[in-house]
Amino acid sequence: MKETSFIEQNKKKWNRFEKLYESKSNDPEELSDLYMDITDDLSYAQTFYNRRTVRVYLNQLAQKVYTGVHKQKGESIKKLITVWQVSLPMEIYRSRKNLLFALVAFVVYALIGVVTTYIDPDFPRVVMGDGYVDMTLQNIQDGNPLKVYETTDQMAMFVNITTNNMKVAFLTFFVGFFFTVGTHMLMFYNGVMLGAFQYFFHGKGLLVTSFLGIWIHGAFEISAIVLAAGAGITAGNGLLFPRSYTRVQSLQLSTKRGLKIMMSLVPFIIAAGFLESFVTANYQDLPNWSKWMLILVSFGIILFFYVFYPIYVARKYPELLDKEEVGNFNKRGDFNFDKIRSVGEVISDSFRMYRTQFGKFTRINGLIVLPIILVLVVLQDVNHYNLQKTEYWYDWQAQLEFMIGYGFRNFQDYIVFGAWTIVFTLLFSSVFWSVKTAGEEFTWSSFFNYLKSHFLGIWSGNLVLLMVVLLLPWYILLLATFLIPFFYLIGASFGLSDGTFGEKFKRGLKYSKQHYGKSLMLIMVLVLITVLFLQPIAFVFSMHDGWNNEPIVPDLLDMVSRFVKRVAQIFTEDYMVWSNAFRQLIYIIFMLGLIPLVVITMSLGFFSEREKTEAFGLRKAFQKFGKRSRIKETKIDFD
Repeated sequence: MKETSFIEQNKKKWNRFEKLYESKSNDPEELSDLYMDITDDLSYAQTFYNRRTVRVYLNQLAQKVYTGVHKQKGESIKKLITVWQVSLPMEIYRSRKNLLFALVAFVVYALIGVVTTYIDPDFPRVVMGDGYVDMTLQNIQDGNPLKVYETTDQMAMFVNITTNNMKVAFLTFFVGFFFTVGTHMLMFYNGVMLGAFQYFFHGKGLLVTSFLGIWIHGAFEISAIVLAAGAGITAGNGLLFPRSYTRVQSLQLSTKRGLKIMMSLVPFIIAAGFLESFVTANYQDLPNWSKWMLILVSFGIILFFYVFYPIYVARKYPELLDKEEVGNFNKRGDFNFDKIRSVGEVISDSFRMYRTQFGKFTRINGLIVLPIILVLVVLQDVNHYNLQKTEYWYDWQAQLEFMIGYGFRNFQDYIVFGAWTIVFTLLFSSVFWSVKTAGEEFTWSSFFNYLKSHFLGIWSGNLVLLMVVLLLPWYILLLATFLIPFFYLIGASFGLSDGTFGEKFKRGLKYSKQHYGKSLMLIMVLVLITVLFLQPIAFVFSMHDGWNNEPIVPDLLDMVSRFVKRVAQIFTEDYMVWSNAFRQLIYIIFMLGLIPLVVITMSLGFFSEREKTEAFGLRKAFQKFGKRSRIKETKIDFD
């Protein structure tokens, strides 16, 4: 049949389909029948008019519906409310034994602090330090025992306290992964300190005064620490007691359960910071009845949300109580790249691919990339030896500047910065190759052949992105965040597609533009995840106020670096160099761990846009027409 006859014969049907699809009120059955006819017409056109306009037109019609079918409906506010009304209380009820255990353990640790202070009145100096105890004694002598909570800048106090409380709570949760030992250590420290602190005031005849002042905010703050410990024990128990799952699968499920509890604590941690900054700071001006009322109401809210309401929900929905959550444990390497993904799907699938491909890109990065990084860092430490003898306001910012050389203090910095662009390209290449060969065995020959044909393109594609991220000052980088998505998928185009250099570049720009909103959301989500997961260890809020001062918001790396510094003082006068070198090592580990996750999100974003534009998956589906057997399963049935 001639193309003109084919068009004339079917154009009314196609026109009818377009009108029905665009109309809000349509007949689903008629639309379905027309769609089936159009897919048949498209299959015919692909066979006989493959290079003609009619094939493109029919492909766009079919793709429009295909995209609409795969477009996910946004989460409704009603569903969010349901999570807080049913899902979250149910998780709290399921974890009730762990939460109760955390409470009992914390009380025992607090009693240890009380008994130890009773036996040795100087014990508070061990856990709180001589400076804090001497300051408190002076405040008691001045008639204002809780003067430490008073400040002229209450907003700054609110930010600092809330940030610190958030750090303590999340750190208490995350260290539960290590067989719950870390959670017990932090509970022991905080419990003993609380018991010693309260008995210290009891010894001065100020127990009620201190209780009414401290527990105005302490009801929420201490409760949050205990509940975070219970969430950490819940997560850690998944590793200790996997049941019928593998330990990794069990840890995934228990971590998800613990994270739900942690997310519920955020409002209470913020409320505790607000009360401590704006209410406890003015405790002397409040009548005692109002203090008692605030404390009782605060504890009442905690008991209602974490004890009584979960019991009520469990009794109201008994069918949900024994419903076992089943994880989405896909087979290793089982990824569908011909799929249009939402932002949530990109994030979840990125973590899954990170886990399954971890061994591949880590072998490359450990044996090739890491040694190059260590050589460059040692050269830079020698180059900036005098600058490494001090601490900096933002340790991570200063150390990364020295390591990568983008401070450009001398000629070597320029050379090293150029070398780092090669390092980042190797990092990106290892991940792109792992994604492209997902499901295949690792071979060095495969990787080096890939590197030979893709290295220059990946380096060129990511050069603009690296320049923006590394060279712009942080206050401009915040604004440039809205510029980064325009280049987000260019490197993926060079690493994952075929064609000439120009074709790959144009495709990368096109897909980046189309994916702009999703890329921006991905960047924000990745930043949030990075802050939440790494802040307790070392990240943005690790700040020093000056030379040799304690950090304003200390984290785990600050504590360990302080230990390294004290050990190094025994052997050398340049002890800060060793402390900063240890920090650099941790930052390198973070870099090697985080960058692959970012690259995987780029990869899945690229594949999503490719499917939306070129419909690879739809074309594969057409190729299966007529190839399925009615009497036995074939390979096509499992694609």
